[in-house]
Amino acid sequence: MAVYTDVSDEALQQFLALYDIGDLTSCKGIAEGVENSNFLLGTDQGQFILTLYEKRVDVDDLPFFLGLMDHLAAKGLACPVPIHDKSGGTLNRLEGRPAAIISFLNGMWVKRPHVEHCTMVGQALAELHKDGQDFAIVRPNNLDQQSWRPLFEQSRSRANEVRKGLAQTIDAELEFLEENWPADLPSGVIHADMFPDNVFFLNNRFSGLIDFYFACNEMLAYDLAICLNAWCFERDNAFNVTKARALIEGYSSVRPLTPEELNALPVLARGAAMRFLLTRLHDWLRVPPGALVVPKNPLEYMKKLGFHMDVDSVAAYGIDV
Repeated sequence: MAVYTDVSDEALQQFLALYDIGDLTSCKGIAEGVENSNFLLGTDQGQFILTLYEKRVDVDDLPFFLGLMDHLAAKGLACPVPIHDKSGGTLNRLEGRPAAIISFLNGMWVKRPHVEHCTMVGQALAELHKDGQDFAIVRPNNLDQQSWRPLFEQSRSRANEVRKGLAQTIDAELEFLEENWPADLPSGVIHADMFPDNVFFLNNRFSGLIDFYFACNEMLAYDLAICLNAWCFERDNAFNVTKARALIEGYSSVRPLTPEELNALPVLARGAAMRFLLTRLHDWLRVPPGALVVPKNPLEYMKKLGFHMDVDSVAAYGIDV
């Protein structure tokens, strides 16, 4: 989450008049993340999240994102839901941007995940995958493997400013992934951004998922590979195999992985590391002036990628083969 677009008091009051959520008592920008402008709204009826969708988000994708949250919540998955306005819609405009109000989810994200958190994350991810199987809207992954080289070309000329030789390293790894990327694995709706700051816990129990704005249709095991990168490395970027085992076993307890998915995990983990390396590199080099956002260091994912490049089988993730 972040704040890129300022909202005037007058415009906010006009926008809120479209909804029946009470009288405004507070509005505070949330300066985390890199995608949209987000505000914590307080009214005399409770707290809500106001999101203004910035230029990277395709307006045509918003029915998928908002509809998916409604769908998953109806299935029993703990997640925010879009607030419907007085006419029944979920999307309006504010300060020239598409905007929506989302329910507030109680809980906090954990800055130092423990093994038990990884188990719960794996279970929640598998529940999402199962609950999303009958979601009617389809959204292709616009950050899939085929998009990575074109994305890299946008940063190639400056990549070595971040680290000497980075451009050459990325080139070689993209070639490997192009030659070895799996196909025909089970697919469906994935979250695609299930980092610790998008998973809430309350009293040390899972309380819900937020931020579905990368969700799409993709190989389900790729979502698990994203979580391996996001949850199973320590702050010094050392890989924690115990957390990896807990994550995978938690997932498999709800949705068993096929042998083909397990065998593909090392390559999927390399790809997931590459995807976030490339988007972080892009954003690192292009932070908008005055944005209330701290860019994330792409080299964190270069180090994670280096680990996965040395992995021969899923056994390196604590799973017996």
